Amino acid sequence: MAGERTVEVHDVDDIVTARRAGHALAVELGLSLTDVTMVATAISEVARNITAYASRGDISFAVEDCEGRKALMIEARDDGPGIADIGLAMEDGYSTGGGLGLGLPGASRLMDRFEVRSAPETGTLVRMWKWIPSDA
Repeated sequence: MAGERTVEVHDVDDIVTARRAGHALAVELGLSLTDVTMVATAISEVARNITAYASRGDISFAVEDCEGRKALMIEARDDGPGIADIGLAMEDGYSTGGGLGLGLPGASRLMDRFEVRSAPETGTLVRMWKWIPSDA
């Protein structure tokens, strides 16, 4: 499928690479400038979490059907320590790393659909979708 791509995330430079890849694909798919910016920002947040908590992981991009709509799907995966309490991690202000605690909840608000799967010592999988306009 056009646009499928995976970016390995190991360091700060890879955050920029992942953000640019998502930005370019969102533009190619005809998302509005606002949606393109939201996608790029959400990617930055989940990629930053990979570098901060897991050291390495990857972010994949694809176009898929979701809830009867065409969507840009972004999947961030790592084999890090996992998240003990996903509900707590999704609350604004909660952070185990001393940050502002806005990464996951912020990314969630920027996207149309968002899910996190994780458990201690199993790594984390974040999947997020942005609807593609039907006229694109």
